[in-house]
Amino acid sequence: MKQIGAKTFANQFTCVAEKLEQEAIPSSVQYIGMEEAAQEAVRHLMTAMFPLHFGTTEEVLSAVDKRERELKKAFDALACALGYVSEDQTEAARRAMELIETLPEILGELKTDIIAAYEGDPAATGFDEVILTYPAFKTIGIYRIAHRLYQMSIPILPRMLTEYAHRMTGIDIHPGATIGKYFFIDHGTGVVIGETTTIGNHVKLYQNVTLGAKSFAVKEDGSLVKGTKRHPDLGDHVIVYAGATILGGETSIGHNCVIGGNVWLTRSLEANKTITIRAEENE
Repeated sequence: MKQIGAKTFANQFTCVAEKLEQEAIPSSVQYIGMEEAAQEAVRHLMTAMFPLHFGTTEEVLSAVDKRERELKKAFDALACALGYVSEDQTEAARRAMELIETLPEILGELKTDIIAAYEGDPAATGFDEVILTYPAFKTIGIYRIAHRLYQMSIPILPRMLTEYAHRMTGIDIHPGATIGKYFFIDHGTGVVIGETTTIGNHVKLYQNVTLGAKSFAVKEDGSLVKGTKRHPDLGDHVIVYAGATILGGETSIGHNCVIGGNVWLTRSLEANKTITIRAEENE
């Protein structure tokens, strides 16, 4: 059978392209290449923090030399990605360096997360296994980088990074969430942590936990009110088991609480409480 080429429909292609242009959402910036640069940057940043676990072995380098090489590559990729959302390349370069200078603090936080994973999972055989194989660690690592960018009021890029992690692991952490040290997500798939969530230290979540919004404030014209507190607060040493859903910006879970599997919670809990789905059904 003779194959019919695209030239046969040249006029139709032109017509469809013109109609697509008419329906296009207007934008003053072309973002082509930003996502690739962002992903490259985060890979180099993670390698700079963990040079014995990530990256390539093309050259025999000391750990310090490899960290420096990765930092330079991360800077170039970051400056490229930031160039799409900055006034000029000078500002993009300044912001890239500002983020890189926070890496020691980020690594300090990630070290506590590694410890929490190892101590919180009896299946963990060591820190190396956590770093190399735990999807939650990769997600938390990218989140902690993205959160710094979010704090710098950089648009688009922080969310781009956490959605990159989301696609890889199935764990959805908004870069605006505030998360303390020694944070561990066991298994991880299906976890959702909303933008205005705050999480204390030594908190452990299991798979399919949602820390979300109960409802959205609406303006007179029907549009959503932006920038309000919509997600819950979790204190220190809280454990939330699989499938639990905690909703609402006024919902506060006190220190040392345990939330059982599949619990649906839209009210606050005092410290040192344990709640199960059976207890919720009986109230």
